[in-house]
Amino acid sequence: MSELLLLIIYCALLGSGVGFLAGLLGIGGGLVIVPVLSSILLHFEVLPPEQVVIVAIATSLASILFTSTSSAIAHHKNGNVPWDLAPWIMTGVALGALISGFMAALLPGNVVRIVFAVSVVLIALKMLYSSTKSDSAKVLKMPSKGLLTFFTTITGGLSAMIGIGGGALLVPLLTFFSLDMKKAIGCASACGIVIALFGSIGYISSGSTHFALEDGFAGFVYLPALLGIVCTSWFTAPIGAKATHALPVPLIKKIFAALLLVMAANMIII
Repeated sequence: MSELLLLIIYCALLGSGVGFLAGLLGIGGGLVIVPVLSSILLHFEVLPPEQVVIVAIATSLASILFTSTSSAIAHHKNGNVPWDLAPWIMTGVALGALISGFMAALLPGNVVRIVFAVSVVLIALKMLYSSTKSDSAKVLKMPSKGLLTFFTTITGGLSAMIGIGGGALLVPLLTFFSLDMKKAIGCASACGIVIALFGSIGYISSGSTHFALEDGFAGFVYLPALLGIVCTSWFTAPIGAKATHALPVPLIKKIFAALLLVMAANMIII
């Protein structure tokens, strides 16, 4: 078995897990894809260590374009996407993601790695905290649509910079402003499409001078890894979306938060 085929198989296994998590929690899967894909790329010596993280982030974003689409369709069918708010949120995350996709390419690899690790730790702590609170603790009303767009521009920018679909940041933000958890997850899935699209445009454009298509790259996106992830995540995302109604999400958030802390530590020592 060739190393390239084995790499695609590894990425397919990765995609099956992140697709389920994307549907269940609206996270896009990038929090898992980036550290695991970084390890896969290093194992197969696809890239030197200093370039691995930014390629993993760009490939993660490109895969989230497909995963979030599958997840969003399932959430829409379940009535979990608040379309009265979604256009304003999508506008913000699109602006932030497009700007961030270009800016991240200008930052040293170590800086991007540290930003990712710190962000993951904060998200994990937030997940642990929110999983112990009841919905009755929500007290703030949704801000004006213009202010909401401003907040989500920041969210979209950070999400694209660290290669996540945005749900890990959007879900806590929207539930903080008293939006129902299931609708927040559904909205995050829809917004993940926008973050991934505009973020990928930035990474593909800025990486076109660093890597060539004949080597398997579209800018910073590594196409064989993208193929492996998408071929399974597209099918497992709807399963996760259905599981939102059946599984104890607070417990899953605790387990997932613990996993994130381990991954953040791994990213720091890569």
